[in-house]
Amino acid sequence: MLYWLTALSDGGDIWNLFRYITFRAGGAFLTALIFGFLFGRPLINVLRRKQGKGQPIRDDGPEGHFSKAGTPTMGGLLIVGALLSSTLLWARLDNPFVWLVIFVTLAYALIGFADDYAKVSKQNTKGVPGRLRLALGIIIAVIAATWAAAYHPDMLRNQLALPVFKDTLINLGVFYIPFSIIVIVGAANAVNLTDGLDGLAIMPVMIAGTTLGIIAYAVGRVDFTEYLDVHYVPGTGEILVFAAALFGAGLGFLWYNAPPAAVFMGDTGSLALGGALGAIAVATKHELVLAVVGGLFVVEAMSVIIQVLYYKRTGKRVFLMAPIHHHYEKKGWAESTIVIRFWIISLILAMIGLATLKVR
Repeated sequence: MLYWLTALSDGGDIWNLFRYITFRAGGAFLTALIFGFLFGRPLINVLRRKQGKGQPIRDDGPEGHFSKAGTPTMGGLLIVGALLSSTLLWARLDNPFVWLVIFVTLAYALIGFADDYAKVSKQNTKGVPGRLRLALGIIIAVIAATWAAAYHPDMLRNQLALPVFKDTLINLGVFYIPFSIIVIVGAANAVNLTDGLDGLAIMPVMIAGTTLGIIAYAVGRVDFTEYLDVHYVPGTGEILVFAAALFGAGLGFLWYNAPPAAVFMGDTGSLALGGALGAIAVATKHELVLAVVGGLFVVEAMSVIIQVLYYKRTGKRVFLMAPIHHHYEKKGWAESTIVIRFWIISLILAMIGLATLKVR
């Protein structure tokens, strides 16, 4: 919205700053951060009054989690509110990719909100039936994938770009949309599975989001893509504003989610943020890089899949408990140790993901 202040500029005054994506990204970060600090405590107070007993705790979960009973959930409302309001304020609203990530974020947030509401109101950990959640998520992903493909350059449409390999594209044809659906739905659910300890999910999301934002900025500039030998996707640079807002919103939420958490993000936040990461990856043609940058989420999701399949086949468990962060809890690791080490892993994976821009 503030981009339109450039109409007041003669090219040499303060209004000209609003032309620059990097300047507006900085503004989006600060706006989202301030939003989180201003509205965090009031929102937590409202959630505590409305929810009473807070998020229900699983009976079969780690023993240490029972002390968290009464903690309110739906803290994702704070993240999504800060993220979307800041993006709408600072991003160019004539950019289709900005509206794509906004749509996915908001739509998945609504699914998550319905799930959180069902859990809290019924004091049951099951919430909205899994099949219904999955079906709604797929519908959203179908729209998003089709949307992204429509705005990709002709030479990149329905193509899968391979990281590291220069100028290598795989034509997926009719399978591109299903592949993109898997990326978006998979990312949303992987982040949702990771959100099991105080502060565990939000920092890796911030790291992955910032990394994808940098990639989006690079592939949205002709000069950068020529230098880096990556594929040019016009318009994606504006996603950096969204990514910066995500980082600011995440920091604002982490202030209250740091151990011991005053609020949980709930499915409202985890599904929205995961879906946003998937949408950015699809928009920028860096779907495979997301698997590297978000490798922690991949491992968390795979630990659940492996556990379920192996148990059905043998009646035995590979992990003491899945997702894998609960396995380490059962082994006696302190919650803070798990969280910080997983943050470190996320940062390492982000550096590897960024390296794929230059290693060709």
